[in-house]
Amino acid sequence: MTQTPLVTLDDVRDAAARIKGVAHRTPVLRSRTLDELVGAEVHVKCENFQRIGAFKFRGAYNAASRLSPEQLAKGIAAYSSGNHAQAVALAARELGTSAVILMPEDTPLSKVEATLGYGAEVVTYDRYTGDRVAIGEALAIERGLSLIPPYEHPHVIAGQGTAALELIEETGELDALVVPVGGGGLIAGSATAAKGLLPRIRVIGVEPEGGDDTKRSLAAGHRVSVPVPRTIADGQAADIPGQLTFSVNRRLVDEIALVSDDEIRTAMRLAFERMKIVVEPSGATALAALLAAGRITPMPTRVGIVISGGNISADRFSEIISGRGPDARV
Repeated sequence: MTQTPLVTLDDVRDAAARIKGVAHRTPVLRSRTLDELVGAEVHVKCENFQRIGAFKFRGAYNAASRLSPEQLAKGIAAYSSGNHAQAVALAARELGTSAVILMPEDTPLSKVEATLGYGAEVVTYDRYTGDRVAIGEALAIERGLSLIPPYEHPHVIAGQGTAALELIEETGELDALVVPVGGGGLIAGSATAAKGLLPRIRVIGVEPEGGDDTKRSLAAGHRVSVPVPRTIADGQAADIPGQLTFSVNRRLVDEIALVSDDEIRTAMRLAFERMKIVVEPSGATALAALLAAGRITPMPTRVGIVISGGNISADRFSEIISGRGPDARV
């Protein structure tokens, strides 16, 4: 018996209609310098220009907007290292409700302040000793809130897939799509959209070297846990793929490339100096994989990549690309 897909191309299209006029249709940039360095025609989907500065608003709003009036009246809960926190906070504000967000104690201050700025309440925990899912679920139950997880939700996955849908609508046929991987929601939605439109497209995920849980899981055929990674790519510091996202990605993702923190720094610098865009470390990993020799082989002829976010303070950005800061994530 054929299993019904968790998320379909129609779900992504439905999400696109729902977020239209609320989320931005972000630009797709080209760079001759980038094409020459990579040896391919590269189309860059810039989710750093999305509302809250990252793709996360797509999924958060798609999920939150489907809550009943009774659920919205009680409020929304979420857990996040930063971008999903801001996304849910803004979605709640757009829908006239409140949000309570569970965030790691060591989340970059700029992301905490932005979440508070959208009107959310922030509750913190220690990501190295606490289970954010258990804590978040308990918080939601205690306060009677509707929980919107960062990736383990069909409506969130479908919403994230609208970025790839827009990219392919604008560029036409691509040989490959390269997408950052954390918990797996962005690539699950992106792969659903991409392979629904272009069945032969090669879908490549990118993880930091220290956080290769999805790569290991795909190789093993089941979810594999790794120690919480210490990397400048704080938005990809996942220790195990999501159950729902992995069920999609094991069918649709062709391969996972790994990048080092130094390769991420190089990508951030190139994006800033050549393309004039600011990209946070997690947002730069797909670009890093293209630029680093041997990470993606063979190199596709026409490739789309997703820059997943640009939420980083000026001080932290300068510290990272200059190499002055500590190697560990802050």
